[in-house]
This record gives sequence, structure tokens and C-alpha cells, in this order.
Amino acid sequence: MIIGLDIGTSSTKAIAFDHAGMIITQYSVAYPILIPQTGYYEQDPLQIYEACVRAVSEVMDALKNYTQEHRLEGIAVSSAMHGLIAMDKKGNHLTNCIIWADTRSQDIADKLRGTSAGHNLFRQTGTPIHPMSPLCKLIWMNKHMPNTFKETHKFIGVKEYIFFKLFGTYVVDYSIASATGLLDIHTLHWSGLALLEAGITDEHLSSLVSVDHIIKVEDEAMAQRWKIPVGTPFVIGASDGCLANLGVGATKPGIASLTVGTSGAIRVVTDQSNTDTKERVFSYILRPGEFVVGGAINNAGVVRSWFQDQFMSELSRSPLGADRSALFDDEVRSVAPGSDGLIFLPYLTGERAPYWDAKAKGLYFGIQLQHRRAHFARAMIEGMLFALYSVGIALEETTQPIETIYASGGLARSVLWVQMLADVFNKPVLVKENVESSAWGAAIIGMDALGIHGAYLSTHTADTYSTRYLPDENNHHVYMENFKRFERLYLKLKEEF
Repeated sequence: MIIGLDIGTSSTKAIAFDHAGMIITQYSVAYPILIPQTGYYEQDPLQIYEACVRAVSEVMDALKNYTQEHRLEGIAVSSAMHGLIAMDKKGNHLTNCIIWADTRSQDIADKLRGTSAGHNLFRQTGTPIHPMSPLCKLIWMNKHMPNTFKETHKFIGVKEYIFFKLFGTYVVDYSIASATGLLDIHTLHWSGLALLEAGITDEHLSSLVSVDHIIKVEDEAMAQRWKIPVGTPFVIGASDGCLANLGVGATKPGIASLTVGTSGAIRVVTDQSNTDTKERVFSYILRPGEFVVGGAINNAGVVRSWFQDQFMSELSRSPLGADRSALFDDEVRSVAPGSDGLIFLPYLTGERAPYWDAKAKGLYFGIQLQHRRAHFARAMIEGMLFALYSVGIALEETTQPIETIYASGGLARSVLWVQMLADVFNKPVLVKENVESSAWGAAIIGMDALGIHGAYLSTHTADTYSTRYLPDENNHHVYMENFKRFERLYLKLKEEF
């Protein structure tokens, strides 16, 4: 078996898979997001490293209860994108990991976006100009933390930090690097244009390696900490978004992967970089010659959690064992599609694709006396789906028509939510039994790198274990009437935000 180690924003999961992608055992370790002031979103990199150690060691302990056939062949890594950590020459972190949600560099992004320099950077790197981008964070740090900036030996992301702690070397895979705004995705070298803008050289960044790069754990003390055998290979893997496509089998033309957790994203795999002339969608690398084109939205599960906490607090007091998600869905289901004309802009934390507007705000529009709490709940879900649909439109214009969507992530467990997704997009949606798509995508990369060719080759692209949801065209028509207003509302209110 192989472990997919998925380093996410809210937790790290270690998942032991057999060669067919079936989960043998798994363990998850959560950690907090630190918010020292408004717009600042950070995490302690050492805390994330310790979470990785614990997750893997707990899985290894659990595997002792299984037969000898489940021998660890390797660990492959998936991680979130856009993090930035400043490291000194001694290997100490000078800053926390500034994560994708951080907006402190908003003014930097605002000044750069829309300029010829910003457009050239986007065309070269495939990363939209936005506060999430390490490029914008570096420019901000140079301006506002000059002493730290000068003292920094390496600027890295969280996966690079894990590998440095393990092996004492700075390496980054092309996939993670392509989401920094610093990599020329056409040449696979650090972009001279971006480095000049950031005020750094390539010596400040990690060495670039392919996603199948392997480093073995040879230090006995380190192996004991992780509870893995000496000589265990670590495969560096790729970014969580790109791996989600691979994990669900959305790697062919016309097939999109849509993942929804705290945030959400829709992506397709293509052999062209497809840098959008309107700068609406990103173009990241899965492997050389395989580009993942798509867009992420900020406001998905986080908005549902906000609504539930603020307006349905009785769910938190429901009896132990009660399915709170089912109770929430029952509330939404009590209202017809379209929410009787109530429309919700879900931009509670600003927005990424397709507008890349960190100043965007949330809004309920069209409130009338007949609207009750259930209408607001349904409009909230519909608004979240409209945000994803607007990215889907940009994606189809940039690449090609989407025929089928594979959905994964926490909300994909809701039958109601997935059916609404199918109705909004007017396309069939498939949900696989294994929704841990990023970890499984990492495991696939790992098996390829280690020369393991098993049953997964036929299962990870097939509809095996999938539930299919077909769209209702009548519902789609209703949703599209609201969606047109949804788009107009944002454009009319953009300056007010």
C-alpha cells in the first residue's frame, strides 16, 4: 500500500490506499488558522509539520492490526497552494506561513492588476494577480517588512518546509511552483520578469523538480519519529487542486473536476496552457504537458458554516448523533428552486475567480415579506453554485465545452447539494465513493514514480463506484433567470464594494 499525505488548510490527512484506490485506514490532524489582524491569515509551519508526523505515525500504528500484505511502499504528498514562509540561513522560519486567504497585499495586487506588466506576468506564469499569490506577498513583504525580507535565505511554501525538515534540502515540484506567480509555465524555469518584480533572485527560491521526484528517508531517528522504515521513499507529488483532477479521473477533454470544501474550485486538464486573455482563470501544471486550467472561489463551505452558526444555532444543540447536514438540507429542500426570487452574492471573504476581487462583499437582494429563513438558506446555496457556474462559463470559453462534472469534497456528501449543482450547470454530475481525491491523486503519482502498475490504471478514470446525478432542465431554466441578475448585481455594485 501507499500513503497519500494531504496537507490542507484546516487539517492534514494521511490515507493508506491499496493499489485499486480503496482506503485501508486514515488519520487526520486539525490545526488553526491564525488571524493576528484583519486580513492576515497565517499558520504555524512547525505545527503543520508535527501534524504530518502524527498523521503518518498514527496510520502506521493502525496498520499493525492488518496483515503483512499491507506493506508501506512509499508516501506521496499533496498540499495546498499559495503559502509563503521566510526562512533564514540556519533553517529557522522568520514568519508563519502566510496562506492563500491572506489579503494584506491587496493594494499591491490592485495596482499591478490591469497594467501591461500585470498582464505579461499572468501570460507568463498563469497565476492571476491577486493577494493569494506569493508574488504579491513578496512585494508586500519587501515594502512593509524590509528587515525580514533582507534576512531571508529562502522563500518557500508549506510542502517545501516539510521536505526541508525531513531532508535538509529545498525542493519544490513544478505543480506547486506554478501557483506561486513566479514560474514561467512555458519554460519551467523561474520567471525573470516575476523575480524582478518581487525583488529577489532564483537563489531565494527552491530547486525545481518534477512531481515524481523521490527522496528516501535514510536518517534512522527521523524514520523512528514518523514510525516508518528506514529507506521509505517520499514522492514530492503536486498541488491539491491539480491532484483532485487526477484523483477523480477528470483528465480527459470535456471532463471537469469540481471540489468543494471550505472554498471551492472547478478545473479541467488540457495539453495547452490556455492563459485566458481576460485573466479570469488560472493555468497550473500537473505534469509537463498537462495543464490544469480553472478557477477557485473563496466562499463555499465557509459560507454554509457561517449561515448555520449565525441563523440555525439550534442545529449545534441537536441530539448527539443527529445528522446536522441532513437537517440543514431539509430546511433548504422546503423551498422551491429559485428561492422565490431571493438572490445571494456569497462574497463574504472577497472573491477569487472569475473576478479576482478581494473587496467584494456578500449581499441578499430581493427580500420580501414571504421570505423566511429557509429561503435565505436556499438562496445562500444557490449563490455559492452561481459563483462556481460563473467560473465554469469562463473555463468553457477558455478551453472547450464541459460535458461531465466529477464532484468531490465535503459538500459532495450531500445528495441535495449535488443535485442542485447538476441543475445549475445543466450537466451530469458524478460522485465517486472515495471523495479523498487529492490524497488519491498523490498516491497515483507516487505509484507511477515507484514503478507500481496495478489495478488503479483502470479504476481511476472509470465511473466505478460513482453515483450519477442528471440535471432537471426546468430547474436549470429557473436558476438561469436568477443567475443573470446575480451577474448584473455584482457588476453594478463592484464600485460600492
